[in-house]
Amino acid sequence: MDRSRIEAIQSYIRAADYISAAQIFLKKNALLTEPLKRDDLKPRLLGHWGTCPGINFTYAHLNEYIRTHDDADLLFVLGPGHGFAALQANLYIEGTLARYYPEAALNAQGLQYVVHGFSWPYEFPSHSSPATPGVILEGGELGYALATAYGAALDNPHMTIVCMIGDGEAETGPTATAWHLNKIVNPADNGHVLPILHLNEYKISGPTLYGRMSDRDLKALFKGYGYEPIFVEGVRIHQKMAAALAVSRTLFEARRKEAAQISSAGISSRPPIIILRTPKGWGGIKRLHGEKIEGNALAHQVVATEAHTDELQFKAVAQWLASYKFHELFDPEHGFARAVLSVLPEPNRRMGSNRQCFGGKSVCVDLLVPPTVRYVNKQITRGVSKASSMLAAGEYLRDTSALNAQNKNFRFFSPDETYSNKLQAIFEHTPRAWMQKIEPWDKDLSPSGRVIEMLSEHTLQGLLQGYVLTGRHGVFASYEAFLQIIASMADQYTKFIRVATEIPWRGSVSSLNYILTSPGWRQEHNGFSHQNPGFIDAMLQKHGCFVHVYFPADRNSTILTLERCLSSKNQVNLIVAGKSMEPEWLTPKEAEEAMKRGVLVWHFASDEDPHVVLAAAGDYLTAETLAALELIKRDAPEIRVRFVNILELSALGIGNEECRAEFTEFSDYFTPDKPVIFNFHGYPETLKQALFDHQDGQRRFRVHGYREVGSTTTPFDMHVRNGTSRYQIAKEAFELMSERGVITKEKATHNIEQIETLLTRHRAYIKEYGVDMEDVQTWQWKQS
Repeated sequence: MDRSRIEAIQSYIRAADYISAAQIFLKKNALLTEPLKRDDLKPRLLGHWGTCPGINFTYAHLNEYIRTHDDADLLFVLGPGHGFAALQANLYIEGTLARYYPEAALNAQGLQYVVHGFSWPYEFPSHSSPATPGVILEGGELGYALATAYGAALDNPHMTIVCMIGDGEAETGPTATAWHLNKIVNPADNGHVLPILHLNEYKISGPTLYGRMSDRDLKALFKGYGYEPIFVEGVRIHQKMAAALAVSRTLFEARRKEAAQISSAGISSRPPIIILRTPKGWGGIKRLHGEKIEGNALAHQVVATEAHTDELQFKAVAQWLASYKFHELFDPEHGFARAVLSVLPEPNRRMGSNRQCFGGKSVCVDLLVPPTVRYVNKQITRGVSKASSMLAAGEYLRDTSALNAQNKNFRFFSPDETYSNKLQAIFEHTPRAWMQKIEPWDKDLSPSGRVIEMLSEHTLQGLLQGYVLTGRHGVFASYEAFLQIIASMADQYTKFIRVATEIPWRGSVSSLNYILTSPGWRQEHNGFSHQNPGFIDAMLQKHGCFVHVYFPADRNSTILTLERCLSSKNQVNLIVAGKSMEPEWLTPKEAEEAMKRGVLVWHFASDEDPHVVLAAAGDYLTAETLAALELIKRDAPEIRVRFVNILELSALGIGNEECRAEFTEFSDYFTPDKPVIFNFHGYPETLKQALFDHQDGQRRFRVHGYREVGSTTTPFDMHVRNGTSRYQIAKEAFELMSERGVITKEKATHNIEQIETLLTRHRAYIKEYGVDMEDVQTWQWKQS
């Protein structure tokens, strides 16, 4: 790289550094046309300075790389999203910001708008967000950048995703597992991911682990991870960065060429990782009140926090901002100097304008889904014939994958549980993605596989987010208990998609779809550790109409639910269903009506003008509640019972009343005044929240559900321990009907004593034989 290009890049970085710092400090006087006054400072100094210079250095060199390589298609994923002041500075310089925020024009008024608006109410936030062009990762919660970058690379062979990872972020568990994706993602038909590990040695108040490691140890570590480390630091740093990008290109080309002819021995070439060392707060205030600032943790956030009142700090800020000589780089009327602009690629090739980041029809090809008629059972024997919802779902996913093979826009993600969750039919179309050695006895492995299995829910979540936000479609299936691991990541995504749907220039993307199976009710053999429906509760806390939690009761309703979720846009969908052989309840037409409404009276199990309403959400809880209904009708036929099934919990108004399903009145389903006994798949408290707003809902409803009582036991005993068994539901119904005078107290007492005898017998039986009683195991629906 010749001297003139280095000088141009230095000018660019000077401009970006100044704008980054000015955003943190200045309310007005953005061009410093007058000597700085205290009144020019923002009343609250917010933002993170320390990482900004390294981001600006990297962005400048990436721009130069794009400019000099006609085939370069770069997407920038910024892990430390708290360095937003730097990202916004670059988006302003390249003109992308003005495309979406016309006030951000390249003149004095536009600069003032950007500088004033940073971390200002109702303007720009302190972190990158969906309102930031080119962003597919908010980055406030650290650790997810690398997996998201690899997700964006999937099925995007023309792209290079540059992922900047802070050394504090690199300490997180999600980042630690994501390094291994180079062993799964095939460079022959996917994009390249270039990680740039930015070591500035400090977090908020102390050193980072990676920052204090020697180059020798870092080299050994990343060689072990399967990367080729390239160090950029010290003198001649610009030349080193340009050379690092050039070497990276060569390594990527060699790796793609090898991958095109890969054998069962796997791939030996290594993708690059750039390890960039720069001082924390590079180019900022060096020392203050005897404390080291640049190159220390004190540069992490706002430097000189007391500049309003401390004369020394105020003078230091004034000298620091003036040192950039921004007036040499920016004209109030015409914008940036020629040297700065010379670093930029053509407008349509700038990173902030990369079309992959904006969703919509330009990148998102609608998913082709097979007609559900092929997978539903039209000849059910209600409550007698059995099917596995997950076996059927696996067949549907297999054919969805096949239908979209040419478009290459659908993938399935699971943490080594596809077989365990009975979804293995998908392997009939596509194996697992795998780039390492394949032994002759290995099953379902191929470099071209479209199923991604890895025992890191964090990594899979990041992959799916990156894949979906760049225009593709996917499903993430997992044991119900262990999706709770990524609850915080999912929370961050719901925040992102909620804001994104309010941004007019962000197009629609496919929904994020989860299948929660192997639920706690059938994890009795694995024990307490595998029994946790908490992810349902976490997602139902999200306000807005874009989170949907479905509890299909059988195979037919599962298939219709899956078709709806895969066809939807801008939503987060949870399908909660078991994998074992369970009763079939609904004809396809009935399942379609349940899907439309979200809540349905099952007339085949209901009386007119009921004395009591039994309700259930969840396949296992539905079966158990209907077994209770049979007991009630057998022992007290004079009790009139209605059964209500909930397919979609948002139908009851969780989160937002506007999201309720299409029923006119709550009482149409649950009557105006009759008691309701509800058997719920998850925690009872989750459902109680839904009932809070309904008039006397709390008073009339008795909610049963998972009470955090579990162990290694039998399937039926899981219900007994948690109070959701047929016996306990029937017992409560007899008690309520006695109180209301529907049956005599003597009859209720007699029936309850019989139930207590059955519960005692149950416990003795499983302790002796280790399995449930025969009449429980072989129960079938007999009601006419």
